[in-house]
Amino acid sequence: MKAKSLQELKQLRAQLAEAEARAAQAAAERARAQHKAQAEQALFARAIGPTQPLRPHGRVVHAPPPVAPEPLQRQRDEQAVLREAISDEFDASTLLHTDEHLSFHRPGIGPDVTARLRRGHWAVQGQIDLHGLRTDEAREALGQFLRDAQRAGLRCVRVVHGKGLGSPGRAPVLKAKVHGWLIQKNQVLAFVQAKPLEGGAGALLVLLAATTH
Repeated sequence: MKAKSLQELKQLRAQLAEAEARAAQAAAERARAQHKAQAEQALFARAIGPTQPLRPHGRVVHAPPPVAPEPLQRQRDEQAVLREAISDEFDASTLLHTDEHLSFHRPGIGPDVTARLRRGHWAVQGQIDLHGLRTDEAREALGQFLRDAQRAGLRCVRVVHGKGLGSPGRAPVLKAKVHGWLIQKNQVLAFVQAKPLEGGAGALLVLLAATTH
């Protein structure tokens, strides 16, 4: 047992000595690295000559300007205009109900809707007057008006297109085109000719689809 204990003691002493040697070597290497860094710093200082710290400049460092947001809404609106493009060549005559009062209702919308629209079940919430506009101007103005009206949550609007009395041949050219434009707009559920006091044959009451949020 004693011999074994002495052997273990010798091994422990050897391990301690080896550890001390490694620690001394590491300390020496750190000292050499520090001395080398100091020497290089001193060499650099001698090379550039005397230096003086810069005085505080007092300037404010501003953050970079934010990146301008992409006009996503405008792009969506432009895409919507393309999707909702309406044609002047659309023939609406076959889709109109020409009983005692001109009317239109989209498939799936019952005739009772046009009857209620004619009776004033929905209050008129907005109006556009297309008098005096050229065909292209009237088409664009009507499309923008309908988009704005639906975005604002309006359900019933009046479209004044005139009776065409001032047109060549006294033919209601714009009136027929407005019928076709409205039928091509999916947000238009129905329309009827306005009552005499509301414009009569020169205006339409238009029912728009409800907006969903």
